[in-house]
Amino acid sequence: MRILFMHNNFPGQYRRILQYIKDNKTGIDMTAATLVSNEQDFGIKRVNYKPHRKPTEKIHPALFSTEKAVLMGQAAYKALMPLEKKGYKPDIILSHSGWGGNMFLKDQFPDAKLLTYYEWYYHSRFSDGDFLRGEPYDANGQLRIRMKNTPILQDLAAMDWGQSPTQFQHSKLPDIFKDKVSVLHDGVDTDYFAPLAKAKVTIGEHTFSAEDEVITYVARGMEPYRGFPQFIEMVSILQKRRPNLHAVVLGNDRVAYGSERADGKSWKEHALETYQPDMSRLHFLGLQPLKVFRSLMQITSAHVYLTVPFVLSWSMLEAMSTGALIVGSDTDPVKELITDGETGLLVPFHEPEAIADKLDQVLDNKQEYAGIKKAARDHILAKYSVNDLLPQYWQLIESVANGSQK
Repeated sequence: MRILFMHNNFPGQYRRILQYIKDNKTGIDMTAATLVSNEQDFGIKRVNYKPHRKPTEKIHPALFSTEKAVLMGQAAYKALMPLEKKGYKPDIILSHSGWGGNMFLKDQFPDAKLLTYYEWYYHSRFSDGDFLRGEPYDANGQLRIRMKNTPILQDLAAMDWGQSPTQFQHSKLPDIFKDKVSVLHDGVDTDYFAPLAKAKVTIGEHTFSAEDEVITYVARGMEPYRGFPQFIEMVSILQKRRPNLHAVVLGNDRVAYGSERADGKSWKEHALETYQPDMSRLHFLGLQPLKVFRSLMQITSAHVYLTVPFVLSWSMLEAMSTGALIVGSDTDPVKELITDGETGLLVPFHEPEAIADKLDQVLDNKQEYAGIKKAARDHILAKYSVNDLLPQYWQLIESVANGSQK
């Protein structure tokens, strides 16, 4: 079987299935098309693409995402032409929707099956944007958000089958396509992300263990979409109550989702200036290897995970698998995995004082939450372990490739 992967930042969501195929299957020819700027080494044949220009500066704002996707798809098509001319024909293409790289793959390889991964379908009401705004979008905002789905709709129309990682994310897709999109998470390595009672983490002059008062926060960026301002405000409140409390943040000072601040400051700069936490007990570690994240989850008193109604982060599932106590926002993507008082604790996203109150209770009675932490890991073991999901994923790939998935 010939598999072509298409992902701007490969391997991304395909990291686990890529390794599974390498370890367990023979006779599989794999090629990955990805952005030339992607510096990751993933050990299979690679095709680089790069758009020849940026979107038109004065294009209608609602068409910006569409033109960007078309430019990306054009670049990918052009980069794959030398392979095509040599007779290369994939049996199946695994592509990540939304960026445009896969937009023209069905034109280029009409006989290939297309299995597309859908992370998000945008809505202007009852979704991520208006949740943050606290008010409806105006007409221009509604128009812009609807048109942002244009590349995704092209993918939905072209696919042979689709995949979405959670029920919540699947629920956002248009009803007419849902029956052709499987809900299948890419899984958690539960053997690697496992509890370790004697774990320790050294940060500067401090060495922390599970005996210490440590709370953690992890996200790709520091932005409102993942509740970063609320987290920093909560830390400032809680530090005043608890002189031994330390907070540890993994992630970059950037915006991964949502918008930059209009005043030019980063959300981190704004939050620190506004809430003025004790920086001697607030530790920013930037991006770190998975082993550092794992060790933090093994020693944390509580892992705070806040998100608007949006894509659910892998890190929350990995934290649950590692035995961390999740204190998560009472938003739909979190509630799909966290039942309050059973597999974690739910808190109001917009209320830092209430989040601090909940963490106060946890830190005063840490031993009482051992059962919840075990239940969280058991839930991941039962529903999200790569040991179970990767064979299912491979079965889906085979059935789509041979046309039996209907």
